[in-house]
Amino acid sequence: MPGGGGALAVGAGVSAGVASGYSSEITFTVVMSCLMAASGGLIFGYDISITGGLTQMRSFLEAFFPEIIKKVDSAQQDAYCTFDSQVLTTFVSSLYLAGVFACLVAGHVTRKVGRRNSMLIGASFFLVGAILNCAAVNIYMLVIGRIFLGFAVGFTNQSAPVYLAEIAPARWRGAFTSIFHFFLNVGMFVADLVNYRANTIPGWGWRLSLGIGIIPAVVILVGAVFIPDSPNSLVLRGKVDEARHSLRRIRGPTADVDVELKDIMRAAEEGGRHKSGAFRRILMREYRPHLVMAIFIPLFFELTGMIVVTLFAPLLFFTIGFTSQKAILGSIITDVVSLASISVAALSVDRFGRRFLFKLGGGILLVCLVGMTWIFGAELGTNGGKAMPRPYAVAVVALVCLFVAGFGISWGPLKWIIPSEIFPLEVRSAGQSMSESISLTLTFVQTQSFLTMLCSFKYGSFAYNAAWVVVMTAFIIAFLPETKGVPIEAMGAVWSRHWYWKRFVKLAPEPAPAPDKLADGSLEM
Repeated sequence: MPGGGGALAVGAGVSAGVASGYSSEITFTVVMSCLMAASGGLIFGYDISITGGLTQMRSFLEAFFPEIIKKVDSAQQDAYCTFDSQVLTTFVSSLYLAGVFACLVAGHVTRKVGRRNSMLIGASFFLVGAILNCAAVNIYMLVIGRIFLGFAVGFTNQSAPVYLAEIAPARWRGAFTSIFHFFLNVGMFVADLVNYRANTIPGWGWRLSLGIGIIPAVVILVGAVFIPDSPNSLVLRGKVDEARHSLRRIRGPTADVDVELKDIMRAAEEGGRHKSGAFRRILMREYRPHLVMAIFIPLFFELTGMIVVTLFAPLLFFTIGFTSQKAILGSIITDVVSLASISVAALSVDRFGRRFLFKLGGGILLVCLVGMTWIFGAELGTNGGKAMPRPYAVAVVALVCLFVAGFGISWGPLKWIIPSEIFPLEVRSAGQSMSESISLTLTFVQTQSFLTMLCSFKYGSFAYNAAWVVVMTAFIIAFLPETKGVPIEAMGAVWSRHWYWKRFVKLAPEPAPAPDKLADGSLEM
């Protein structure tokens, strides 16, 4: 390859990064399909947040973790270490470990059966896992149920963001893809509301918390049947006529879909020239920027500290002196803040761009983490044996809310947007699988270790994340090009113009038009 770099095709629909010849109409089909696909985030968010309330819910602890009840009732217990239990964290983290393996399998499955069918598989796993958790009579049933939920997360988190990015109009792709993260936070909000009520029910309140997840699982399982598969996925599987029909259904019956369909077919043909598999191909030199982003975007997402704040917010509030019920109420407040901030991000991401929101969010996260480090260090100290004065406890709540807002306008939605839009079609499933499996692996490690880390490092846990926020913001400024408004099958242009990545990615000359392929619906793969 000339210059030592790879060559990626770019379609005629791109000029200086601006879509041309593509329909930007927002149709009813696009809206409903995106809402249904993004609903996978609803159950993921519910399963993330429901455990945060369960892990300090007395009825749940009495049924499965009586040793923690003894520590809660002990006046001498270090506040940092009350919930330090490997069995408890195994219950929480088993979902993420199962999700890692499911993601790797889902990449191959999604490529073979399509994005929509992969989401249907995920919804089925959600239903089975929710039923097992609700009916659990011992810790083994709880963990097995969480494993099924992990399989569900692996399939839906791999396929849904890619589906959203592929069917959304290029002009509004950031907003539509961010719906997944918005629904994820809706699920978290609903989970905290359910926990707030279930916490007042002695004996069986925890079953209500786990059982409610059955309802959205059924809705998504039924609803996914009625949405079209993405035209990109159909072309990749050689179904060009079906892809044209899907594209017309998505863009509207009067839209001219030829330019977009040609670009999709060109991207599929480019991938068909390679004999190696997608996972092996993404390691090649021309995909170096995509590989780096597939690794570092989920890595930095986890190192913001948001996952542990989200999962353990009720425990965090409990640690600073709130009652169990008020701790869950504090989580509800942060959920409202999160939903508001994600809405702001959805309205801003296609106007101000991805890089601007990353930088703004990074500054907010850094201020909040430094503030929490100082307050926890000054007021709880290193032994956690004294109660935090009320004004400082209120300040912690305010900082957590501001932290959630900063995350909600930046890393929260952008973690889903960037990986779903930057990969070429031939490695898109593999890239998204790799990105999500790394994310779930790190989530597993953090959920398995955070309570022990909080017990050992005390307030230093927040300083640790603050240092990483500095590193990740610098990385974004230096290495992530702006991708707003660029058609998804023409993303090679932004890498070829970047100051660093242009040495790896070079654009292939545009091939001569081939109208006969569009006419007869055939595709050489």
